Amino acid sequence: MGRFKPISTEPTPERAILVGVDTGRSPWPLEDSLAELGRLAETDGAEVVGTLTQRLDAPVPRTFIGSGKTEELVHLVNALDADVVIFDDELTPSQQANLEKAVREPRKVIDRTALILDIFGNHAKTREGRLQVQLAQLQYLLPRLRGMWSHLVGEQTRGGIGSRFGQGESQLEVDRRLIRDRISWLRKELENLEKRRGVQSKARWDAGVFRVALVGYTNAGKSTLLNRLTSSEVYVKDELFATLDPTTRALDLEEGRKITITDTVGFIQKLPTTLVEAFKSTLAEVVAADLILLVVDSSDANAELEIDTVRQVLSDIGASDKRCVLVFNKTDLLDEDQKHALTLAHPDAVQISALDGKGLRGLLYRVAQEAADGETTCTVLVPYDKGMLIRMIHERCQVISERYEDGGLLATVRASERMRMTLEPYRVESDEE
Repeated sequence: MGRFKPISTEPTPERAILVGVDTGRSPWPLEDSLAELGRLAETDGAEVVGTLTQRLDAPVPRTFIGSGKTEELVHLVNALDADVVIFDDELTPSQQANLEKAVREPRKVIDRTALILDIFGNHAKTREGRLQVQLAQLQYLLPRLRGMWSHLVGEQTRGGIGSRFGQGESQLEVDRRLIRDRISWLRKELENLEKRRGVQSKARWDAGVFRVALVGYTNAGKSTLLNRLTSSEVYVKDELFATLDPTTRALDLEEGRKITITDTVGFIQKLPTTLVEAFKSTLAEVVAADLILLVVDSSDANAELEIDTVRQVLSDIGASDKRCVLVFNKTDLLDEDQKHALTLAHPDAVQISALDGKGLRGLLYRVAQEAADGETTCTVLVPYDKGMLIRMIHERCQVISERYEDGGLLATVRASERMRMTLEPYRVESDEE
């Protein structure tokens, strides 16, 4: 066809080796944890070419794995021409530096935390999301700076005047100061965004809107469920952490009540504490919710462990006392016996398939029941010039009866405490209460 061959511009995926240590303390089987780590690596664009495991009572302080396993790792890296080694647990800065010396540049050694942070950095779309990821990345990076500048620090071989302020040490201190300043700035920016979010949340509270938050393990199908319920087009992809930034949509229940549903970041086992801390302003939507729908992938063999993981994170952010309904998604992948076993194990849960829409009417009925919990019946006569209040009655309350009278709208409704306080000046006696 011609003298020139086309050159592919597709980025070459990095070849990754996964390393896991079984100390017997984790509720997750090592094989399943490494399989999840593999999915995380693939989500970040890597190709898993090998795995290495070891059983230890406790990680080795110097290199996390034993000296023999470290030699085996070096051999495996060379044999498979790997670019990156990914550990399933968080490494200390010194462990990471020692391992990188063993495998030698340009090979990299990272841990699960660094991998998740990288994925979050690629997937965050909103300004708040990017700021949160940057904060978590810098908090992770700060204690690891010394290892990154070790080649300069090592040049200080002689004593004498000025030796205490060598090139490496001075650059290290400059970087530390810059990072600390950046962390301080990021925290202030996120505090401002959190205040703004708080004002919006208070406005929804004052308006009497019932707020529902979707939480769950990553890839449980929360975004698909939000799209189904609200006819939205939130980004959905079969990968871990496909969406990070919270999305809130309005929904009208059959009884006429308007509610909001917020899709939140997915959780995962061994979620870095820096991320939980950085994403607290986003997770504040969960804390402020009236009802939490804990969405679970019912087809996952580790579904029970995933429920425990999500509940632990909810506890960490102060949301463990919230009303919560278990929602088992992807039941289209189960047979009848599996569905029956699920019913026996979790009789109060709701079973759905967000993909084909099955069970969604039952889910919305359950949400309506939860929204009506704690409501009381009252009768009000609202003047016609209070048009906004009349609209709120139809959107925020369950209307039992209504009649247009000379003095205004006479309505008997079931109202929440918030709405009842708003309607109190217009309350009248009625036989229907």
